[in-house]
Amino acid sequence: MTKYIAHIKPLNSEKIGCKPHGTAEFTENGDTLHIKVEMFDTPKNIEHWEHFHGFADGKTAQAATMAQDVNHDGFVDLPETEPVSGTTMVPLDADPAKMNIPNNTYPVADSKGYYEYEIDVPMAELQANFKKAFGSSDLQLDKRVVYVHGVPKTMELPDSVKGCVMDYDAHTTLPIAAGNIEKQN
Repeated sequence: MTKYIAHIKPLNSEKIGCKPHGTAEFTENGDTLHIKVEMFDTPKNIEHWEHFHGFADGKTAQAATMAQDVNHDGFVDLPETEPVSGTTMVPLDADPAKMNIPNNTYPVADSKGYYEYEIDVPMAELQANFKKAFGSSDLQLDKRVVYVHGVPKTMELPDSVKGCVMDYDAHTTLPIAAGNIEKQN
């Protein structure tokens, strides 16, 4: 059994009015990957997309900080995370192994901004789909970053905040918290 953990810290908290934080745990146990995410102080009563991001070439990804706000609009949007974090790889949704990023099966925060997500993922299916998408079946979790996304549709965002994925706008994709995944001994 191999265990990994990400300590998820706030991103864009000065602008979104809360400081989302929590942990993501990944446990590889034979033919199953057990994932558990617990988040606190997220924007309340909305769905939060969550994924791990990384580089297909195996380069180590890092969580974005406000230093990645290259257009100086006060927000680190999804495209601004890519130079240090890579691309969205695996969704932490109702069926991570399918790797269907845009969907509406992500966790929803309660009225206090809390949510817990827990799932067992079949490794063979996840690795097969990961290999189709990225050329290798090795998830290399200790080279990835967990991101949590999403602010209310009523929040005013400047036009400079980008992140459209299909029919989903920057309110859905704005990163609100991130953490590097680290292997545990």
